[in-house]
Amino acid sequence: MPEPDMNEVVGDHDILLVTLDTLRHDVAVELAAEGRIPNLARRLPGGRWEKRHAPGSFTYASHQAIFAGFLPTPAEPGPHPRLFAASFAGSETTAERTFVYESPDFVSGLAGAGYRTVCIGGVGFFNKQGPLGGVLPGLFQESHWEPEFGVTSPRSFENQVARAEEVVAALPAERRLFLFVNVSALHQPNWFHLPGATREAGDTRQTHAAALEYVDRHIGRLFAAMSSRRRCFAVVCSDHGTAYGDDGYTGHRLGHPSVWTVPYAHFFLDPGKAQR
Repeated sequence: MPEPDMNEVVGDHDILLVTLDTLRHDVAVELAAEGRIPNLARRLPGGRWEKRHAPGSFTYASHQAIFAGFLPTPAEPGPHPRLFAASFAGSETTAERTFVYESPDFVSGLAGAGYRTVCIGGVGFFNKQGPLGGVLPGLFQESHWEPEFGVTSPRSFENQVARAEEVVAALPAERRLFLFVNVSALHQPNWFHLPGATREAGDTRQTHAAALEYVDRHIGRLFAAMSSRRRCFAVVCSDHGTAYGDDGYTGHRLGHPSVWTVPYAHFFLDPGKAQR
C-alpha cells in the first residue's frame, strides 16, 4: 500500500481514523471478495484489505499503541515506516514521510498543528463512566459517547455517524479536523445484526460478518461528511480480532492468529465525489 507523505497531509487535509473494533481479518477479506461490503471495498486500494498485525490483543492496549503512532504493522518483514511518530532517538520506523510530533501521542500532536481533535466512542473503554473509561477519550479536545453508541445498540453505528455529521457541520470551515470513530457494532453482542439469530444462540462468525455488512451500509455517510469541507486522509482498520471457537478459543485478549491478524487500509477521500 503506497505510503503518503504525512508532512504534506498534516495541516492541509482533514484526517479520519476509524477502528472497526474486534473485526477479524478473514471475515473482512471474505466479505470484500464476495461483494458484500461495496462501500468499503470501493475505497480499499485494489479493492483489498491489507493484512496487518495488531499492536495489542484488546481494545485498551491496542488503542494506547495506535494513538502513540503504532498503527497495525504490515504482516511481512520490515522495517515499516510509520505515518505518525513521536520524536524518539533511535526510532527505526520514523522516516522522511512520517509526521513527527513532540508530544506523547499523535492526537495532541495534531492538536498542536491546529487540528480540532474529536473522539466518537463506541465500546466501554470510551464511555467516560469511570476513570478507566475516560483515559482514551481524554486524549481529545472533544469527546462523545452515549449508550446508543455502545455495543448493546442495534443501531450504534448509525447513531455514531449522525453525531459525526453534527461535529463536521458545527466546525468552522477553516479549522482542520481530526475525527476518530471507534465502531462498536462488530464487538459482542452482535447476534442481532443477523436476521433469524437469537440471543440464546449467541454470537457467531456469521453474526460478526452481518455486523460488518451493517456498518458498510452506513459508512458512506461518514466518508461524505469528512470530505465535505476539503480532501480527507482516512485510515480504516481493526484494533484486534476475536475468536469464535478457533482452536478452542473464544474472545480476545489472548494470543491467537484470529486476534492478532487484522484488516487495514488507508486512502484519500476527495471532496465533491459521491461516497455512498
